[in-house]
Amino acid sequence: MTTPDRIENLPSVAMTGSARALMPDYLRLIALFGIVMVNVQFIAFSAMGGLAEPAGETTLDTVTVWLVNGLALLKTYGLFSFMFGVGLGLLMGSAARRGLPFGRIYRNRMIGLLVLGIAHGCLFFPGDILTIYAVTGGILYLLRDWPVARLVRAGVALLVLQAVIAPVLLLSIPETPADIVALEREILTQGGFLDAVVLRSIGYAFTMPLFLLVQGMSALGWFCLGLAAVKSGMIDDAAHPLWRRARRWCLVPGVALSLVGAAIWQWGAVVPGIVLTTAIAPVATLGYLGLIAAIARPPGPMMARALAAGGSSLTIYLGQSIILTTLFSAYGFGLWGAVDRLTATAIAIAVTAGLMMALAIWHQRVALGPFEWVLRKITYWGQRT
Repeated sequence: MTTPDRIENLPSVAMTGSARALMPDYLRLIALFGIVMVNVQFIAFSAMGGLAEPAGETTLDTVTVWLVNGLALLKTYGLFSFMFGVGLGLLMGSAARRGLPFGRIYRNRMIGLLVLGIAHGCLFFPGDILTIYAVTGGILYLLRDWPVARLVRAGVALLVLQAVIAPVLLLSIPETPADIVALEREILTQGGFLDAVVLRSIGYAFTMPLFLLVQGMSALGWFCLGLAAVKSGMIDDAAHPLWRRARRWCLVPGVALSLVGAAIWQWGAVVPGIVLTTAIAPVATLGYLGLIAAIARPPGPMMARALAAGGSSLTIYLGQSIILTTLFSAYGFGLWGAVDRLTATAIAIAVTAGLMMALAIWHQRVALGPFEWVLRKITYWGQRT
């Protein structure tokens, strides 16, 4: 779609040619489910126990964490970031067709993401990605006119650099004092909403600089590759040879090695496990992109509704955190630490599916999701749309 109503989605979905591009729709849908499986591990359980330490207390827990880390950690984040770069290319095309000042529109959009990201990080989930996207998205704006080959080289270089630096930064995080971990448990199992907000705001303030370094490089790298995919026309062509090569050469080796790295991380030596999991994540993500291209075919009625609901990905992403923190915190249903990790992951998947069903009904009367509407108003502030 090329209408401005759909461009404010996170990630934005449209088309660059005359034919409807289905790959972004499928990509976004899969990424939404993948990212919530990662996030719920830090919403339903301690986020302060050590990012680099193996998680899980029972065999079922450790197997669940292994699968989440091996199949989704860093990979679904890459998919989201790739789509952000796609969104920039599509927004550029829309602004040019409608004669709108792209610089002002893009600046407003980054401001909108920053505001929503800070609110999200402080109120609900300190691991927010919108703030990172707003900051690194400002750098991407400076690269918007680069040719495809240069964007690809920059993207690959950033992903390689992130794979080298991220393990060092993660392993350098000092162990959280036991009294802080105990305070986290007390607040999330007994405290009220304001207590949780204070805890999350402090966590957000301390972790965001690290996330900007660790995830910012990766995000910018995928931004560049996503923008290159739009400029080259690959995003509109699910049968492009490069997608087939990604599927053939990256999917099985990338996923297999990622699972091996996550297993080493979980049950063996932490350092080599983290290094392998981090280093192989971009390869697995490329494999996922190739696989998504293979399944991006005209959908049936039910899948079409799911893809359409997934268009409100900003609302779904924020809704996931709002609902899950309510379910797991003491001020809501008090499930924090009270269920196993497999159950928590199943709850997260169910919440995402429920949000999509609700949005499918919502879209029968309203074109934009609630948070897409907010972001669109900020993006086109002062412009006649």
